[in-house]
Amino acid sequence: MGIKTFRPLTPTLRFAERPTFEEITKDYPEKSLTEIKKGTGGRNNRGRITCRHKGGGHKRRYRIIDFKRRKHGVAATVEAIEYDPNRSARIALIKYADGEKAYILAPQGLAVGSQVISGEDAPPNPGCALPLHKIPAGSVVHNVEMMPGRGAQLVRSAGVGATVMGFDKGYCQLRLPSTEIRRVHATCYATIGQVGNADHMNATLAKAGRSRWLGRRPTVRGMVMNPVDHPNGGGEGRSKSGGGRQHLRSPWGQLARGQKTRKKHKPGSRFIVQRRGK
Repeated sequence: MGIKTFRPLTPTLRFAERPTFEEITKDYPEKSLTEIKKGTGGRNNRGRITCRHKGGGHKRRYRIIDFKRRKHGVAATVEAIEYDPNRSARIALIKYADGEKAYILAPQGLAVGSQVISGEDAPPNPGCALPLHKIPAGSVVHNVEMMPGRGAQLVRSAGVGATVMGFDKGYCQLRLPSTEIRRVHATCYATIGQVGNADHMNATLAKAGRSRWLGRRPTVRGMVMNPVDHPNGGGEGRSKSGGGRQHLRSPWGQLARGQKTRKKHKPGSRFIVQRRGK
């Protein structure tokens, strides 16, 4: 995949950088593998806004991705690489030898006609899913399970990959894209390779309309509101740090800077060997 730029014929095109979509081989999804996706507009079951700045956006259908790779030992052929409006990565339509079709995340290097397979005896090729204890140390993986059989939850965004560091007492140590080193049970499944569409991070929205197509509504800073609307509002002039009389907070009084938001006694903390950013 590449990124294309435009001649600055309009103010919008001056800064626009869009994907070329050259790897896409099919325009429309497999309808049997999609389902209706309803938008909430940020509202709960009582109709009240619980998540601000959401609403509108283009209509989408959800693509059902096989994160469990449940058909072990059955080879599948890649039939198409498709665009998915619900995620940053591209998806691959695969067809198993028994005729069943499924969607998987498309890793870098996967092309139409490639063979993929899941199971303990699968080869370590891009797109193949294996238990972590069958993957050589130093390999790059994605689509990683956190608990055996639950389905992949880690390393699913465009361009990311986790590195298998080593094994100890039934666990695998993974270096995640955030640089965090985490222990994952060695029987959890992971897929070989790095997620494709690595240039996603270089694309720009370039205009407000593209944000609206994505369902993002305008965001107004609390500092420019009135005191009745936000804790940081008011004052005769702008006071970025709260003017020394207050700390920057959310509309509901949650501290915006410096306060740790992770739970102190979260069960998963014992699996973290090294925190990110150290």
